[in-house]
Amino acid sequence: MNGNNSTYKSPLTDRYASAEMSFNWSPQRKHSTWRRLWVALAESEKELGLNITQEQIDQMKQHLDDIDFEAVAEKEAQLRHDVMSHIHVFGAQCPAAMPIIHLGATSCFVTDNTELIQMRDGLKILLGKLLKVAEILAANAEKYKNMPTLGFTHYQPAQLTTVGKRFTLYLQDFLFDIERVEHELKNLPMRGVKGTTGTQASFMELFNGDHEKIRQLDKLVANKMGFDKTIAVSGQTYTRKIDYFVLSALSGIAQSAYKFAGDVRLLANLKEIEEPFEKNQVGSSAMAYKRNPMRSERICSLSRYLMNLPLNAAQTHSVQWFERTLDDSANRRISLPEAFLTADIILSLVANVANGMQVWPKVIESHVMQELPFMATENILMAAVRAGGNRQELHEAIREHSMEAGKRVKAEGAKNDLLDRLAADPLFAKVAPKFHEILAPASFVGRAPQQVDDFLETVFRPVKERLASFENVKMDAVNV
Repeated sequence: MNGNNSTYKSPLTDRYASAEMSFNWSPQRKHSTWRRLWVALAESEKELGLNITQEQIDQMKQHLDDIDFEAVAEKEAQLRHDVMSHIHVFGAQCPAAMPIIHLGATSCFVTDNTELIQMRDGLKILLGKLLKVAEILAANAEKYKNMPTLGFTHYQPAQLTTVGKRFTLYLQDFLFDIERVEHELKNLPMRGVKGTTGTQASFMELFNGDHEKIRQLDKLVANKMGFDKTIAVSGQTYTRKIDYFVLSALSGIAQSAYKFAGDVRLLANLKEIEEPFEKNQVGSSAMAYKRNPMRSERICSLSRYLMNLPLNAAQTHSVQWFERTLDDSANRRISLPEAFLTADIILSLVANVANGMQVWPKVIESHVMQELPFMATENILMAAVRAGGNRQELHEAIREHSMEAGKRVKAEGAKNDLLDRLAADPLFAKVAPKFHEILAPASFVGRAPQQVDDFLETVFRPVKERLASFENVKMDAVNV
C-alpha cells in the first residue's frame, strides 16, 4: 500500500490552501520561531546585564532553521514534553548556548508568543487577500453599475436595482471585514516575558529584584519580535479571549463569503450570473448538461465550518481555571491553524469566482421585462391621468388587467401580456404609444448607478489607498 495514501490528510493543506498560509502554520515555521524567541530572550537578557556571551548568541543564530525533527521526536518520546525536547536538540547544535537557552522562561514563552506571531502574520496574509477580493468586487460594481436587474426581497420580485449596485453590497461586507482585521492587527499584543504563572518571579531572581529591568526585558523581547506592546497581565498563558476576538474576525469573512456565494448559486439557477466553468469541466456524473456552481458551494461549505469556530474559542476561554489548564492545548493546535487556513482558502475561492464571473445580460433583461409591466403600472396610471383620464377608472382597469395577466402567467405558464392588454384598452389609447418610454428599465433603478460611484469614491478608494502595500498578494495558489 502506498504510504502517502494510507493516512488521513487534511484537505485544507493537501488540497486547497495557499503555500504562504500553509507555511505560516507549519512545524518548520512554528519551531524556528521558538528558536528566534530564545535568541531574542538571550539577547535582551545580555543587554540588561546577565552573563550571556556573544558567542552563545551567535551559535544560536547559526541554527535558527536547521531543525532535526527526527531527533526531536526521539527526545520527546523520552521526555514527553515538546518544548524540552526542542531545547535539548537546539542545545546539542549550539553547545555553548545550552546553559542559557530558555533562561527564566516557561514553556508558554515560546508556545504562546509563537501562536500570537502566527496569528499576526496570518492576519496580514488575509488582509492582502481581502483587499484583492475587494478590488475585484469594485471592478464588477463599476462595470455593471448601469445594468438594470430584478431586485428581490423574500426572494420575490421587487423593485429594480443594478447588477453593479448589488456588487457594492458584497463589497461593503468585505470592507467591514477589512476594518475588523485591521483592528485585530492593531490591538494584538505579544504575551511577552511573564514567567510560570505570570508573576515574573523567575526574572526577579535573575535580575536581583530589579523591577525596571524586568519591565525593559518584556518590551525588548516584544520589539525584537515585531510587537509594540505586550499583554498587561497574564497567568501562565495569555487570555484565550484574544483567540475568540481573532476568530470572530475570521468568522466575519466567512459570513461575507457565504452571502456572496449563496447569491451566486441562486443567480446561477436563474441563469443570470454563473461562476467560471472550464471547457472540460464536468458538472454532473449523470447529467452531462449541468453547470453546477461547485466553487460557490465550496465557499459556502467551508464558510459554514469557519463560522462555527468562534464558539469553540469562547468555550475554551471560559474553562481556563485560574492561571491555566492544559485542556486548551490540543484544541487550539487544531482550531487556530484551521481557522486561518479555511479563511485563506475561502478568500482565494471568492476572488476566483468574482474575477471569472459570467454575466448574461439578455437573460437578466428578459427577467426584468417579465416583471416590469407590473412595477410600471403606477407610472402608466400617472401618464394616463395627465393625458386627461379619470384616476379611479384607470386604477380599476389596471387592477383588472393585472389580475388577468398574473393569472395567465401562473396558470398557463404564458408570458406577461399586461402591456398588450393595456394598449388594447381605449382608456389608455393616448399613452400606449409611450409605453416603451415609460417602461425603460433605467428609469426604475433609482440612484443605483450614482450610489455605486459614490461608494467607490468615498468608501472603497480610501481603503485601497490605505492598504496599498498589500496589493501584490498572490491569489492563484488555491486548487479551485
